Amino acid sequence: MKQLLLLILFFFTLVGFSQEANQQEVRVGLVLSGGGAKGLAHIGVLKVIDSLGIKVDYIAGTSMGAIVGSLYASGYSGKDIDSIFEDVDFDKIINDNLPRAAKTFYERDNSEKYAVTLPFDKFKLKLPSALSRGQNTLSLLSKLTLHVCDVEDFSKLPIPFFCIATNVETGKAVILDKGSLPQAITASGAFPSLFQPVIIDDQILIDGGVVNNYPIDELKAKGMNVIIGVDVQDDLATRDELKSAPDILLQINNYRTINDMKEKAKKTDVYIKPDITEYTVISFNDGDKIIKNGELAAIKKRDALGKIASMQTQKKESFETIKPIDSVKINSILIDGNEKYTRAYVLGKLKFKQEETIKYSRLVEGVNNLSATNNFESVIHQLKTSSDKSGYDLYFTLKESSQRTFLKLGIHYDDLYKSAALINLTRKQLLFNNDVVSFDFILGDNIRYNFEYYIDKGFYWSIGLLSRFNQFEKNIPVSALLTDEDLADIDVNKLDVELNDFTNQFYLQTLFRKDFALTLGAEHKRLKILSETITPNANDDATIFENSDYLSLFGKLKFDTYDNKYFPNEGILFDGDFHLYLYSSDFNNNFSEYSIAKATIGYTHSFGNFSTNLTTQGGFTIGEDTSPYLNFVLGGYGNNLINNFKSFYGYDYLSIPGNSFVKGVITFDYELFKKHHINFAANYANVADNIFDTGEWITSPNYSGYALGYSLETFLGPIEAKYSWSPEIKTGIWYFNLGFWF
Repeated sequence: MKQLLLLILFFFTLVGFSQEANQQEVRVGLVLSGGGAKGLAHIGVLKVIDSLGIKVDYIAGTSMGAIVGSLYASGYSGKDIDSIFEDVDFDKIINDNLPRAAKTFYERDNSEKYAVTLPFDKFKLKLPSALSRGQNTLSLLSKLTLHVCDVEDFSKLPIPFFCIATNVETGKAVILDKGSLPQAITASGAFPSLFQPVIIDDQILIDGGVVNNYPIDELKAKGMNVIIGVDVQDDLATRDELKSAPDILLQINNYRTINDMKEKAKKTDVYIKPDITEYTVISFNDGDKIIKNGELAAIKKRDALGKIASMQTQKKESFETIKPIDSVKINSILIDGNEKYTRAYVLGKLKFKQEETIKYSRLVEGVNNLSATNNFESVIHQLKTSSDKSGYDLYFTLKESSQRTFLKLGIHYDDLYKSAALINLTRKQLLFNNDVVSFDFILGDNIRYNFEYYIDKGFYWSIGLLSRFNQFEKNIPVSALLTDEDLADIDVNKLDVELNDFTNQFYLQTLFRKDFALTLGAEHKRLKILSETITPNANDDATIFENSDYLSLFGKLKFDTYDNKYFPNEGILFDGDFHLYLYSSDFNNNFSEYSIAKATIGYTHSFGNFSTNLTTQGGFTIGEDTSPYLNFVLGGYGNNLINNFKSFYGYDYLSIPGNSFVKGVITFDYELFKKHHINFAANYANVADNIFDTGEWITSPNYSGYALGYSLETFLGPIEAKYSWSPEIKTGIWYFNLGFWF
């Protein structure tokens, strides 16, 4: 009897050990497919997996599956990842829309008027490799994975991980399981034509979904014997859904992927396919709904998932809270790949130094500053913990751009210059490694040109040359041009005037910070104003009011933190200008030395989709001012107006003249839908001669106007229609604008 009891006890012990061994043999792999915005459904699945306590032993992902999977592998919970993506502006990530603050003043002016930029080499146009360089994507992922920045073997992450990319030269799949984690997942998600390829180990890599969008076989090869798979790929479209050429091309691309999934789905122990048919790869604005659908799909598999959890003897450890990175200490900066651009140039753009503790946001700003120069095809940065553990070493791998010549195009229409087409040729490194020459030729109702040569020395004194020819023809009040003496001899209210302005400048510019610049220079201006409305005698074709050359010295001080030139939501603007006119060829024999000072101050703040902009302007003349042709003249709506012409709602262009003025504008802008704006503006002004001497500048305004408009942001620039009205003239005026101002 005793022996029988011992035998039974031995049997149950053996069975228990056998069951425990079987339980320990359960190794759970998680495979996440690519699918763009539809891949946000992975987050919902992860939240359910967490709630059931399943321990994932290995993760494999492609494209969006790689991005979500890598964050989970690095220690974030499904709930954490959900919170992360709530705060991501996908438009900025996808479009690589570097902040305006990342650009110098020259770079801003040079980039805010062109709709299309194309590489141009040996009289041949080249298309860019992609719409975006992926700089914002890399910066975001680098920040999110900083806590595992020293892990170069991805199998050593909190959860082992690998992702798939495609070698664009060979067409073969590449397993990325070592190196820089953010760079690897950026490569896996480099959707062709949207993001430029990523170079890793001398391989040109693009989105892994091109060849292997569901790497289950590779995951099984890691020793995983239970596979949970999440598939967010498209099914084949029906004939009713194939309505365009892109639809058909996408269908052709999906043939192989969908056929592969027939076999791969069978190999998946728990196959989860969320219902996201009504969404596309760019439906990031529907992220909450997509995540919820992923969660619902996983809940339907709760029993199967729960069974896996019950088979595991090693339970999942609770997630540690990953603290957001606020500041980093940079012990050293190591730069590789710079040949034409010196280390000093790179550090000057970064605007921080070694052995300095900085806000992480400042690190990102520095990287954006470097990328915004467009002198580099790629700016790869990586932080690694210093050997003494006191901070980080910052490694830069740069690839200088081989493209030095660009063709840029733009179109525009407004009520002053009428229709215009802009053709620009830009050449970098013409004489020096850090110079750029740009020539705008503007065709249309008024032919114009702008030429600029600029040697960028950052915080040192940069050197610039500018030449501009500007002309327009406009029917304007005679008081805007003529003196009281001339008006007595003319019996018309308006003149059809042609204005030609030829301006040349040499200037020096230094930056106190990236958004604060001082400019000093010398200027030559040739101004010609004529009208065919009246003639001195029968033998003349026109009356010439002005035909003089002017020489002046000038200084400018500009502080600009506006986040957008045309639709600012935040920021401050100060733009001051002082011109000392020393000489004139004096067509009218009435010149004497004088000065003109003017300034603009603006402040913008937003509350959700609603923003308010307050702007005040003023200007005055110092000295004898016997020539009215460089006086201030208000009226119309526009940007980039030359000389001392200022816009003013409620009046036509060049309607209100004077040698001094003050003006205030308040603008309310509501973004009704994304990039669709409804705006209302009110402006008030005093304009006359010597108003600062008479005290009239602080009296109630003599001129007022209001405008209600609709604006649409497009790649061509703003499309705007505004209706304005002034209580003084009691006449409504429409303003129309299409495209960036130039």
